[in-house]
Amino acid sequence: MALDLGTKTIGIATCDAGWQFATAGSTLERGKFGRDRDRLSEIIRQRSIKAIVIGLPRNMDGSEGPRAQASRAYARNLAAAFALPILLWDERWSTTSAERAMIGQDMSRKKRAEKIDSHAAAVILQGAIDRLAGGIL
Repeated sequence: MALDLGTKTIGIATCDAGWQFATAGSTLERGKFGRDRDRLSEIIRQRSIKAIVIGLPRNMDGSEGPRAQASRAYARNLAAAFALPILLWDERWSTTSAERAMIGQDMSRKKRAEKIDSHAAAVILQGAIDRLAGGIL
């Protein structure tokens, strides 16, 4: 499972059991961590999730700002809540890639706004899958 952590929402994506294809899932309204944890716990249970990839929002020069530190803190909280491996993954181009793909599918601006976070999570997850499975860098 991948998470694209926004300030207001969390985009969620999952992949198949063979680690080949990431699929955009749902978008959760972000709240206090306890509520987020409970909702994510249900998805983890339902989908038999084995690991979590979290987008790490780095600056274009590779440095990390406040959003990256917030993502690291969220990852620490998830690690404490779930006995699952947590991987932080560079997400610098995930939203742009997701937006371009949705435009290519002729998706309306309104639908793109509703689905961008989960599609960005799918881009993050696909990048991690490809790298971990020995595919592209």
